[in-house]
Amino acid sequence: MDPKKASGKLQTDSNGRLRHFLTIEGLKSDLLTEILDTAESFSSVAEQAIKKVPLLRGVTVANLFFEASTRTRTTFEVAAKRLSADVLNLNINTSATSKGESLLDTLRNLEAMNCDMFVVRHNNSGAAHFIAQHVAPHLRIINAGDGRHAHPTQAMLDMFTIRRHKKEFNNLRIAIVGDVMHSRVARSQIHALSTLGAAEIRVVAPKTLLPRDVQKLGVHVYHDLCEGIKDVDVIIMLRLQRERMTSAFLPSEHEYFHLYGLTEEKLQFAKPDVMVMHPGPINRGVEMDSKVADGTHSVILEQVTNGIAVRMAIMAMIMGNRHGQEHAS
Repeated sequence: MDPKKASGKLQTDSNGRLRHFLTIEGLKSDLLTEILDTAESFSSVAEQAIKKVPLLRGVTVANLFFEASTRTRTTFEVAAKRLSADVLNLNINTSATSKGESLLDTLRNLEAMNCDMFVVRHNNSGAAHFIAQHVAPHLRIINAGDGRHAHPTQAMLDMFTIRRHKKEFNNLRIAIVGDVMHSRVARSQIHALSTLGAAEIRVVAPKTLLPRDVQKLGVHVYHDLCEGIKDVDVIIMLRLQRERMTSAFLPSEHEYFHLYGLTEEKLQFAKPDVMVMHPGPINRGVEMDSKVADGTHSVILEQVTNGIAVRMAIMAMIMGNRHGQEHAS
């Protein structure tokens, strides 16, 4: 299965509106901007006495997480409930799939329960595309992360956070630091930043943690952290999987932090008003120092908050509600 080829026809309808949300790649800038604008209208819902709008009343959303992620699953659940949807959280580890039932059998059973949307996280690249190709026509699929391929809602909440602070993308230098090779977040971020017209996208990592031909994505490559973040407006630190430390990718956590860990001293190379971001959860003392994670430049907790509004926007748009903004405001 080629997710790139499959996504184009699957993601949008004949009018160019979102049908599924599987990847950033191939989507036009006006559609990404519509997601950001719609999310802006939903951001005030959290401040209301009753944190709900009736847009998805009667809709059933099933969270299908074949891979654990408390933060992502929880924010999707909160987003769906704030839209007044009914939410079903399926614990795949204890479901029939672990007893030998096929993925398609599981999908058919959920379809029989009259679900309307599946939020899918899976450790295999292309899983969300596969599901989108095989579900009933009325069902909508959101990719909550698939293998090393994509994490489009994370990228969009990051874009939303950046836009709130920096307003425009076309004059921004952004550095993405860390394990780019294994990061679905980094791929989605690069596609989103490129589509929205960022002035420069840098990736900063040791050679062992960069994909081959990464320059083809339109990024500038740095192997020295201080050089890579010099005069940038935004620094996005990536989570380093612990298993990379026990493999041939890196010598040790201590060595990685020494070379690529973000500290207050290294932060001085960036612009004075630099934003520091991280998809979470943070490995403190590996990717960054706690003083940076909790410091004035950090917007990491803001990212979590913004993730709810962005996921509300995507759900509302996918379900075809054209009045999401006026109902939310």
